Amino acid sequence: MKPVCLVMGAGAGIGGTVGKHFAANGYHAALCRRSDEQGLKQLVTDIEAAGGSASGYLLNAIENDVIEDRAAAIEAEVGPIEVVVYNLGAQIGDRALKDTSYKAFEMGWRLATFGLFRLASSVCPLMEERGHGTILVTSATAAVRGNGGQHSHAAAMGGRRMLCQTLNAEFGPRGIHVAHILVDGAVDAPDTLGKLLGPERFQQLRDTRGAADGLMQPARMAETYLHLARQHRSTWTHEIDLRSFSDTPWWNHA
Repeated sequence: MKPVCLVMGAGAGIGGTVGKHFAANGYHAALCRRSDEQGLKQLVTDIEAAGGSASGYLLNAIENDVIEDRAAAIEAEVGPIEVVVYNLGAQIGDRALKDTSYKAFEMGWRLATFGLFRLASSVCPLMEERGHGTILVTSATAAVRGNGGQHSHAAAMGGRRMLCQTLNAEFGPRGIHVAHILVDGAVDAPDTLGKLLGPERFQQLRDTRGAADGLMQPARMAETYLHLARQHRSTWTHEIDLRSFSDTPWWNHA
């Protein structure tokens, strides 16, 4: 039985690519995403065609019990979840305070923080019983720096970062590795940056900045995720930030 890598947010960018990379390295990739069933099926097909093992599930993380039920079903029907990749985004776009409704603000929290809490509540007891496990959490610059128009996103991602630290404080000594991966820059991801910019602007960015390695490549990012999952516990990384070589780090911005 292969160890399972559960990816929450397995889109066409970071999540799906990380799932592919883990599948190519001996894991069964259990891939969850909110929409695009055809894209999900294609991702599973691509993994299987390359000799890997995968399953796909449509899942809306803000619905009651779906995260908990899916984790339990994977444990029962597929195998033990050894690695969790929590890759759900929570970006609702730039909105002034007056244009940020209570519902929109809360949605960021539900996706970024509450969803992670629910998943950790489901898998941490199982990992603790086995004595090992890894939770890799994709995050954003907003976790460490609030910008105008980012009331929901910054609060949600800041909460995500603190939840990672709290989970690590409790479960690190029990053999569970929790890593907060701060993505500090633009990612070549058609279903996130691509949707934000639109097809034409996104392609222009790929042709210019991307051609000069100025966009983070999901395939290269996936190498870091696998490395974190394979770290010896004497040298665990609990927080890491990723950016293109040409980007200014978040702490150097005015």
